[in-house]
Amino acid sequence: MNVDNELYNDIQRYTGMTGLFSIVIVILSIIFVWVVLQEVKWETFFRFPRSPKARLFQVLVAIILGNLFAKFILEYWGYTVLLKSFVE
Repeated sequence: MNVDNELYNDIQRYTGMTGLFSIVIVILSIIFVWVVLQEVKWETFFRFPRSPKARLFQVLVAIILGNLFAKFILEYWGYTVLLKSFVE
């Protein structure tokens, strides 16, 4: 019974760490994309690039692109973890 409890705790700990890792990657990806988007010349798209509507658009674009970038990183990480069992 003690082995089952330890296994359950290990699985719970691994799941929690994976979730925390995923959240951190998503947040860092959104921040990274936000910084990159600051180099875009928004004057070509908006008459007033510092207006609240333009800023809201920039935030939404950063969230969408950051999420896609994070999804790529997390999928790549998952594939490398799967390859580890292939090599061993």
